[in-house]
Amino acid sequence: MSREAGPAGPDSTESLVYDWGAAERESGRRTVSFCDETLREGLQSPSSRLPTVEERLEFLHLLGGLGVDAANVGFPGAGSKARSEVASICRGIAAARLLLQAQCAARTRIEDLEAVHAVAESAGLTIEVGLFIGSSPLRRAAEGWRLDDQLRVVARSVAWAVAHGLRVLFVTEDTTRSRPDDVRRLYLEAVRAGATRVCIADTVGFATPLGAQRLTAFLLGALSDTGARDVGIDWHGHNDRGLAVACALAAASAGAGRLHGTALGIGERVGNAPMEQLLVNARMFEWSKANLGRLMDYATLASCMLGVEIPAGQPFVGRDAFSTATGVHAAAMLKALERNDGELLDSVYSAVPAAWLARRQQVEVGPLSGVSNIRFWLRLHGYPASDEAIARILRFAKGADHVLSDEELHRLARAPGPL
Repeated sequence: MSREAGPAGPDSTESLVYDWGAAERESGRRTVSFCDETLREGLQSPSSRLPTVEERLEFLHLLGGLGVDAANVGFPGAGSKARSEVASICRGIAAARLLLQAQCAARTRIEDLEAVHAVAESAGLTIEVGLFIGSSPLRRAAEGWRLDDQLRVVARSVAWAVAHGLRVLFVTEDTTRSRPDDVRRLYLEAVRAGATRVCIADTVGFATPLGAQRLTAFLLGALSDTGARDVGIDWHGHNDRGLAVACALAAASAGAGRLHGTALGIGERVGNAPMEQLLVNARMFEWSKANLGRLMDYATLASCMLGVEIPAGQPFVGRDAFSTATGVHAAAMLKALERNDGELLDSVYSAVPAAWLARRQQVEVGPLSGVSNIRFWLRLHGYPASDEAIARILRFAKGADHVLSDEELHRLARAPGPL
Protein backbone atom coordinates (compact mmCIF):
# COMPACT_ATOMS: atom_id res chain seq x y z
CA MET A 1 0.00 0.00 0.00
CA SER A 2 1.66 3.17 -1.17
CA ARG A 3 1.42 6.21 1.07
CA GLU A 4 1.62 8.74 -1.74
CA ALA A 5 -1.20 10.69 -3.28
CA GLY A 6 -0.74 9.49 -6.83
CA PRO A 7 -2.30 7.43 -9.58
CA ALA A 8 -4.62 5.43 -7.31
CA GLY A 9 -8.30 5.33 -8.16
CA PRO A 10 -10.78 7.70 -6.53
CA ASP A 11 -12.20 4.97 -4.28
CA SER A 12 -8.80 3.91 -2.93
CA THR A 13 -7.47 5.24 0.37
CA GLU A 14 -4.15 5.83 -1.41
CA SER A 15 -5.71 8.85 -3.07
CA LEU A 16 -6.70 10.20 0.36
CA VAL A 17 -3.22 10.15 1.92
CA TYR A 18 -0.64 12.88 1.44
CA ASP A 19 2.77 11.51 2.39
CA TRP A 20 5.29 14.18 3.36
CA GLY A 21 8.06 11.60 3.01
CA ALA A 22 7.12 10.45 -0.49
CA ALA A 23 9.65 12.64 -2.30
CA GLU A 24 12.48 11.21 -0.19
CA ARG A 25 11.36 7.68 -0.99
CA GLU A 26 11.10 8.42 -4.71
CA SER A 27 14.62 9.87 -4.76
CA GLY A 28 16.10 6.78 -3.14
CA ARG A 29 14.56 3.69 -4.74
CA ARG A 30 16.42 0.62 -3.51
CA THR A 31 16.08 -2.98 -2.39
CA VAL A 32 16.96 -3.83 1.19
CA SER A 33 17.66 -7.31 2.55
CA PHE A 34 17.68 -8.52 6.15
CA CYS A 35 19.82 -10.55 8.53
CA ASP A 36 18.07 -11.98 11.59
CA GLU A 37 20.25 -11.99 14.71
CA THR A 38 17.74 -13.56 17.12
CA LEU A 39 19.70 -16.82 17.52
CA ARG A 40 22.90 -14.99 18.48
CA GLU A 41 22.14 -11.48 19.72
CA GLY A 42 18.71 -12.43 21.05
CA LEU A 43 20.16 -15.21 23.18
CA GLN A 44 22.47 -12.68 24.83
CA SER A 45 19.51 -10.92 26.44
CA PRO A 46 19.60 -11.30 30.23
CA SER A 47 15.88 -12.13 30.09
CA SER A 48 16.05 -14.81 27.38
CA ARG A 49 15.98 -18.55 27.94
CA LEU A 50 18.22 -20.78 25.83
CA PRO A 51 16.08 -22.59 23.26
CA THR A 52 16.73 -26.12 22.06
CA VAL A 53 18.32 -26.82 18.69
CA GLU A 54 14.91 -28.09 17.48
CA GLU A 55 13.23 -24.82 18.49
CA ARG A 56 15.90 -22.82 16.70
CA LEU A 57 15.46 -24.84 13.52
CA GLU A 58 11.70 -24.32 13.63
CA PHE A 59 12.35 -20.58 13.91
CA LEU A 60 14.70 -20.66 10.89
CA HIS A 61 12.11 -22.52 8.80
CA LEU A 62 9.67 -19.68 9.47
CA LEU A 63 12.23 -16.98 8.61
CA GLY A 64 12.56 -18.03 4.99
CA GLY A 65 8.82 -17.60 4.47
CA LEU A 66 8.99 -14.03 5.79
CA GLY A 67 11.48 -12.78 3.25
CA VAL A 68 14.51 -12.64 5.54
CA ASP A 69 17.67 -13.44 3.60
CA ALA A 70 20.26 -14.36 6.24
CA ALA A 71 20.39 -15.54 9.84
CA ASN A 72 23.18 -15.53 12.38
CA VAL A 73 23.00 -18.95 14.02
CA GLY A 74 25.58 -18.49 16.76
CA PHE A 75 29.17 -18.15 17.89
CA PRO A 76 30.99 -21.50 17.48
CA GLY A 77 34.15 -20.12 19.09
CA ALA A 78 32.35 -19.74 22.42
CA GLY A 79 33.07 -23.37 23.37
CA SER A 80 32.41 -27.00 22.51
CA LYS A 81 28.69 -26.87 23.38
CA ALA A 82 28.09 -23.77 21.22
CA ARG A 83 30.07 -25.31 18.37
CA SER A 84 28.08 -28.56 18.54
CA GLU A 85 24.76 -26.72 18.58
CA VAL A 86 25.69 -24.45 15.68
CA ALA A 87 26.88 -27.47 13.67
CA SER A 88 23.55 -29.24 14.25
CA ILE A 89 21.64 -26.14 13.19
CA CYS A 90 23.73 -25.74 10.03
CA ARG A 91 23.23 -29.41 9.13
CA GLY A 92 19.50 -28.85 9.56
CA ILE A 93 19.61 -25.82 7.25
CA ALA A 94 21.47 -27.83 4.62
CA ALA A 95 19.18 -30.87 4.90
CA ALA A 96 16.05 -28.73 4.53
CA ARG A 97 17.64 -26.66 1.75
CA LEU A 98 16.49 -23.47 3.44
CA LEU A 99 16.96 -20.37 1.33
CA LEU A 100 18.88 -18.60 4.08
CA GLN A 101 22.48 -17.48 4.21
CA ALA A 102 23.79 -19.06 7.41
CA GLN A 103 26.04 -16.69 9.33
CA CYS A 104 28.30 -17.28 12.34
CA ALA A 105 30.06 -14.74 14.53
CA ALA A 106 33.80 -14.85 15.11
CA ARG A 107 36.48 -12.66 16.63
CA THR A 108 39.54 -11.85 14.51
CA ARG A 109 41.24 -14.94 15.91
CA ILE A 110 42.29 -17.96 13.92
CA GLU A 111 40.87 -20.34 16.57
CA ASP A 112 37.42 -18.76 16.16
CA LEU A 113 37.67 -19.10 12.38
CA GLU A 114 38.77 -22.71 12.69
CA ALA A 115 35.57 -23.39 14.67
CA VAL A 116 33.41 -21.78 11.96
CA HIS A 117 35.29 -23.65 9.22
CA ALA A 118 34.76 -26.96 11.04
CA VAL A 119 31.01 -26.24 11.21
CA ALA A 120 30.90 -25.43 7.48
CA GLU A 121 32.75 -28.65 6.64
CA SER A 122 30.50 -30.70 8.92
CA ALA A 123 27.31 -29.29 7.39
CA GLY A 124 28.50 -29.04 3.79
CA LEU A 125 27.26 -25.47 3.84
CA THR A 126 28.76 -22.18 2.71
CA ILE A 127 28.84 -19.97 5.80
CA GLU A 128 29.25 -16.24 6.04
CA VAL A 129 31.41 -15.31 9.00
CA GLY A 130 30.65 -12.09 10.84
CA LEU A 131 34.25 -11.29 11.71
CA PHE A 132 34.35 -8.51 14.31
CA ILE A 133 36.90 -6.32 16.03
CA GLY A 134 36.48 -3.27 18.28
CA SER A 135 37.21 -0.03 16.44
CA SER A 136 36.52 2.80 18.90
CA PRO A 137 39.23 4.56 20.95
CA LEU A 138 37.23 3.54 24.04
CA ARG A 139 37.58 -0.14 23.18
CA ARG A 140 41.28 0.20 22.30
CA ALA A 141 41.90 1.94 25.61
CA ALA A 142 40.14 -0.83 27.52
CA GLU A 143 42.00 -3.60 25.66
CA GLY A 144 45.40 -1.90 25.33
CA TRP A 145 45.32 -2.28 21.54
CA ARG A 146 47.17 -0.26 18.89
CA LEU A 147 45.54 0.47 15.53
CA ASP A 148 48.53 -0.79 13.53
CA ASP A 149 48.36 -4.11 15.36
CA GLN A 150 44.63 -4.34 14.67
CA LEU A 151 45.18 -3.75 10.97
CA ARG A 152 47.64 -6.65 10.82
CA VAL A 153 45.22 -8.92 12.69
CA VAL A 154 42.37 -7.97 10.35
CA ALA A 155 44.40 -8.66 7.21
CA ARG A 156 45.56 -12.05 8.52
CA SER A 157 42.16 -13.26 9.77
CA VAL A 158 40.18 -12.17 6.70
CA ALA A 159 42.74 -13.76 4.37
CA TRP A 160 42.60 -17.02 6.39
CA ALA A 161 38.79 -17.09 6.23
CA VAL A 162 38.70 -16.47 2.47
CA ALA A 163 41.38 -19.09 1.83
CA HIS A 164 39.25 -21.65 3.71
CA GLY A 165 36.07 -20.98 1.73
CA LEU A 166 34.23 -18.69 4.16
CA ARG A 167 32.40 -15.57 3.04
CA VAL A 168 33.48 -12.61 5.13
CA LEU A 169 31.26 -9.90 6.58
CA PHE A 170 33.75 -7.65 8.33
CA VAL A 171 32.30 -5.89 11.40
CA THR A 172 33.81 -2.95 13.26
CA GLU A 173 32.42 -3.00 16.78
CA ASP A 174 31.32 0.38 18.18
CA THR A 175 31.66 1.99 14.75
CA THR A 176 29.38 4.86 15.69
CA ARG A 177 31.86 6.13 18.31
CA SER A 178 34.94 5.60 16.15
CA ARG A 179 37.11 8.11 14.32
CA PRO A 180 36.53 8.34 10.55
CA ASP A 181 40.08 7.57 9.49
CA ASP A 182 40.31 4.58 11.84
CA VAL A 183 37.20 2.87 10.50
CA ARG A 184 38.14 3.69 6.91
CA ARG A 185 41.54 2.03 7.35
CA LEU A 186 40.06 -1.04 9.05
CA TYR A 187 37.33 -1.53 6.45
CA LEU A 188 39.65 -1.06 3.49
CA GLU A 189 42.20 -3.48 4.98
CA ALA A 190 39.45 -6.10 5.30
CA VAL A 191 38.24 -5.51 1.73
CA ARG A 192 41.78 -5.78 0.34
CA ALA A 193 42.09 -9.13 2.14
CA GLY A 194 38.86 -10.43 0.56
CA ALA A 195 35.83 -9.33 2.63
CA THR A 196 32.75 -9.06 0.40
CA ARG A 197 30.55 -7.25 2.92
CA VAL A 198 31.23 -4.78 5.73
CA CYS A 199 29.03 -3.96 8.70
CA ILE A 200 28.57 -0.75 10.66
CA ALA A 201 27.79 -1.68 14.26
CA ASP A 202 26.03 0.74 16.59
CA THR A 203 27.07 -1.51 19.46
CA VAL A 204 25.76 0.61 22.34
CA GLY A 205 22.91 2.36 20.52
CA PHE A 206 24.77 5.66 20.42
CA ALA A 207 23.82 6.79 16.91
CA THR A 208 21.15 9.25 15.83
CA PRO A 209 19.40 8.91 12.45
CA LEU A 210 21.42 11.81 11.02
CA GLY A 211 24.63 10.25 12.34
CA ALA A 212 23.66 6.89 10.81
CA GLN A 213 23.13 8.56 7.43
CA ARG A 214 26.44 10.41 7.58
CA LEU A 215 28.42 7.36 8.66
CA THR A 216 26.89 5.13 5.99
CA ALA A 217 27.49 7.75 3.30
CA PHE A 218 31.08 8.13 4.51
CA LEU A 219 31.71 4.39 4.23
CA LEU A 220 30.01 4.19 0.84
CA GLY A 221 32.27 6.99 -0.38
CA ALA A 222 35.40 5.37 1.02
CA LEU A 223 34.60 2.10 -0.74
CA SER A 224 33.76 3.84 -4.01
CA ASP A 225 36.97 5.87 -3.93
CA THR A 226 39.01 2.65 -3.91
CA GLY A 227 36.91 0.94 -6.58
CA ALA A 228 35.22 -1.45 -4.13
CA ARG A 229 31.72 -0.60 -5.34
CA ASP A 230 30.48 -4.21 -5.18
CA VAL A 231 31.14 -4.56 -1.44
CA GLY A 232 27.84 -4.70 0.46
CA ILE A 233 27.14 -2.56 3.52
CA ASP A 234 25.24 -3.86 6.54
CA TRP A 235 23.83 -1.93 9.50
CA HIS A 236 23.60 -3.53 12.96
CA GLY A 237 22.03 -1.34 15.63
CA HIS A 238 21.10 -1.43 19.31
CA ASN A 239 18.24 0.41 20.98
CA ASP A 240 19.83 2.06 24.04
CA ARG A 241 18.52 5.50 23.03
CA GLY A 242 15.27 4.16 21.57
CA LEU A 243 16.44 5.00 18.04
CA ALA A 244 17.38 1.59 16.62
CA VAL A 245 14.68 1.38 13.95
CA ALA A 246 15.02 5.03 12.93
CA CYS A 247 18.80 4.67 12.62
CA ALA A 248 18.53 1.46 10.58
CA LEU A 249 16.11 3.09 8.14
CA ALA A 250 18.33 6.17 7.92
CA ALA A 251 21.33 3.95 7.15
CA ALA A 252 19.35 2.17 4.43
CA SER A 253 18.34 5.50 2.91
CA ALA A 254 22.05 6.38 2.69
CA GLY A 255 23.08 3.11 1.05
CA ALA A 256 23.15 0.24 3.56
CA GLY A 257 21.83 -2.77 1.65
CA ARG A 258 21.20 -5.16 4.54
CA LEU A 259 19.72 -4.43 7.95
CA HIS A 260 20.14 -6.57 11.07
CA GLY A 261 17.44 -7.08 13.67
CA THR A 262 16.03 -9.50 16.22
CA ALA A 263 12.53 -10.73 16.93
CA LEU A 264 10.76 -8.24 19.24
CA GLY A 265 14.08 -6.37 19.50
CA ILE A 266 15.37 -8.88 22.05
CA GLY A 267 19.11 -8.57 22.71
CA GLU A 268 21.81 -7.28 25.02
CA ARG A 269 20.71 -4.61 27.52
CA VAL A 270 17.54 -3.05 26.04
CA GLY A 271 17.94 -4.92 22.76
CA ASN A 272 18.23 -4.31 19.05
CA ALA A 273 16.14 -3.07 16.16
CA PRO A 274 13.01 -5.27 16.14
CA MET A 275 13.00 -7.26 12.91
CA GLU A 276 9.22 -7.07 12.58
CA GLN A 277 9.40 -3.27 12.63
CA LEU A 278 12.19 -3.23 10.03
CA LEU A 279 10.17 -5.50 7.73
CA VAL A 280 6.98 -3.46 7.95
CA ASN A 281 8.73 -0.14 7.48
CA ALA A 282 10.74 -1.46 4.54
CA ARG A 283 7.46 -2.52 2.96
CA MET A 284 6.07 0.96 3.60
CA PHE A 285 9.11 2.46 1.85
CA GLU A 286 8.72 -0.08 -0.98
CA TRP A 287 12.23 -1.40 -0.28
CA SER A 288 11.02 -4.96 0.33
CA LYS A 289 8.20 -7.34 -0.56
CA ALA A 290 8.39 -9.28 2.69
CA ASN A 291 5.51 -11.65 3.45
CA LEU A 292 4.06 -9.82 6.44
CA GLY A 293 1.20 -12.29 6.75
CA ARG A 294 3.53 -14.57 8.75
CA LEU A 295 4.78 -11.82 11.07
CA MET A 296 2.48 -12.74 13.95
CA ASP A 297 3.65 -16.36 13.71
CA TYR A 298 7.25 -15.11 13.80
CA ALA A 299 6.70 -12.95 16.87
CA THR A 300 4.68 -15.61 18.69
CA LEU A 301 7.23 -18.34 18.01
CA ALA A 302 10.09 -16.10 19.16
CA SER A 303 8.19 -15.20 22.32
CA CYS A 304 7.64 -18.87 23.19
CA MET A 305 11.15 -19.93 22.18
CA LEU A 306 12.91 -17.24 24.23
CA GLY A 307 10.44 -17.08 27.12
CA VAL A 308 9.82 -13.36 26.62
CA GLU A 309 6.31 -11.92 26.49
CA ILE A 310 5.16 -9.72 23.62
CA PRO A 311 4.35 -6.31 25.14
CA ALA A 312 0.72 -5.32 24.54
CA GLY A 313 1.82 -2.08 22.90
CA GLN A 314 4.53 -3.59 20.68
CA PRO A 315 4.15 -2.05 17.20
CA PHE A 316 2.43 -4.32 14.68
CA VAL A 317 2.52 -7.54 16.75
CA GLY A 318 1.33 -6.45 20.20
CA ARG A 319 -2.19 -7.25 21.40
CA ASP A 320 -3.20 -3.57 21.29
CA ALA A 321 -1.49 -2.68 17.99
CA PHE A 322 -4.76 -2.50 16.05
CA SER A 323 -7.23 -1.89 18.88
CA THR A 324 -9.01 1.22 20.11
CA ALA A 325 -11.40 1.82 23.00
CA THR A 326 -12.00 5.57 22.57
CA GLY A 327 -15.23 6.98 21.28
CA VAL A 328 -13.90 9.44 18.69
CA HIS A 329 -11.84 6.79 16.90
CA ALA A 330 -14.68 4.28 17.03
CA ALA A 331 -17.14 6.77 15.52
CA ALA A 332 -15.03 7.18 12.38
CA MET A 333 -14.39 3.46 12.10
CA LEU A 334 -18.09 2.68 12.54
CA LYS A 335 -18.96 4.94 9.61
CA ALA A 336 -16.47 3.08 7.42
CA LEU A 337 -17.93 -0.25 8.61
CA GLU A 338 -21.48 0.88 7.82
CA ARG A 339 -20.34 1.82 4.31
CA ASN A 340 -18.77 -1.64 3.92
CA ASP A 341 -15.48 0.08 3.08
CA GLY A 342 -12.93 -2.31 4.52
CA GLU A 343 -9.91 -0.42 3.19
CA LEU A 344 -11.08 2.84 4.78
CA LEU A 345 -11.83 1.03 8.04
CA ASP A 346 -8.30 -0.39 8.02
CA SER A 347 -6.66 3.00 7.40
CA VAL A 348 -8.63 5.81 9.01
CA TYR A 349 -6.93 5.35 12.41
CA SER A 350 -3.97 3.16 11.43
CA ALA A 351 -0.68 4.02 9.74
CA VAL A 352 -0.29 0.40 8.63
CA PRO A 353 -3.19 -1.75 7.40
CA ALA A 354 -3.84 -4.58 9.83
CA ALA A 355 -4.64 -6.77 6.81
CA TRP A 356 -0.95 -6.76 5.84
CA LEU A 357 -0.31 -8.81 8.97
CA ALA A 358 -3.41 -10.98 8.56
CA ARG A 359 -4.96 -9.05 11.46
CA ARG A 360 -8.00 -6.78 11.69
CA GLN A 361 -8.92 -3.54 13.39
CA GLN A 362 -10.62 -4.04 16.75
CA VAL A 363 -12.95 -1.68 18.56
CA GLU A 364 -13.12 -2.33 22.29
CA VAL A 365 -15.61 -1.10 24.87
CA GLY A 366 -14.38 0.48 28.11
CA PRO A 367 -14.81 3.46 30.45
CA LEU A 368 -13.60 5.92 27.73
CA SER A 369 -15.90 4.50 25.07
CA GLY A 370 -19.04 5.90 23.54
CA VAL A 371 -22.12 4.63 21.73
CA SER A 372 -20.13 4.07 18.50
CA ASN A 373 -17.89 1.51 20.20
CA ILE A 374 -20.90 -0.48 21.28
CA ARG A 375 -22.65 -0.25 17.91
CA PHE A 376 -19.46 -1.45 16.23
CA TRP A 377 -19.06 -4.40 18.58
CA LEU A 378 -22.71 -5.42 18.36
CA ARG A 379 -22.71 -5.27 14.55
CA LEU A 380 -19.50 -7.26 14.32
CA HIS A 381 -20.91 -9.99 16.57
CA GLY A 382 -24.34 -10.17 14.99
CA TYR A 383 -26.44 -8.57 17.75
CA PRO A 384 -29.22 -6.06 17.10
CA ALA A 385 -28.13 -2.57 18.18
CA SER A 386 -31.25 -1.79 20.21
CA ASP A 387 -31.35 1.36 22.33
CA GLU A 388 -31.90 -0.79 25.39
CA ALA A 389 -28.85 -3.00 24.78
CA ILE A 390 -26.65 0.01 24.03
CA ALA A 391 -27.74 1.83 27.18
CA ARG A 392 -27.20 -1.27 29.30
CA ILE A 393 -23.67 -1.88 27.99
CA LEU A 394 -22.70 1.81 28.12
CA ARG A 395 -23.82 2.11 31.74
CA PHE A 396 -21.79 -0.94 32.72
CA ALA A 397 -18.70 0.20 30.77
CA LYS A 398 -18.70 3.70 32.32
CA GLY A 399 -18.65 2.15 35.77
CA ALA A 400 -15.83 -0.27 34.97
CA ASP A 401 -12.11 0.27 35.48
CA HIS A 402 -11.06 -1.82 32.47
CA VAL A 403 -11.86 -2.58 28.86
CA LEU A 404 -14.65 -5.15 28.85
CA SER A 405 -13.87 -8.67 27.74
CA ASP A 406 -15.83 -10.35 24.96
CA GLU A 407 -17.31 -12.63 27.61
CA GLU A 408 -18.68 -9.63 29.52
CA LEU A 409 -20.00 -8.02 26.36
CA HIS A 410 -21.74 -11.20 25.19
CA ARG A 411 -23.40 -11.52 28.60
CA LEU A 412 -24.59 -7.92 28.52
CA ALA A 413 -25.80 -8.14 24.91
CA ARG A 414 -27.90 -11.23 25.71
CA ALA A 415 -29.29 -9.99 29.01
CA PRO A 416 -33.05 -9.40 28.97
CA GLY A 417 -34.43 -6.07 30.13
CA PRO A 418 -32.54 -3.19 31.76
CA LEU A 419 -29.36 -3.78 33.76
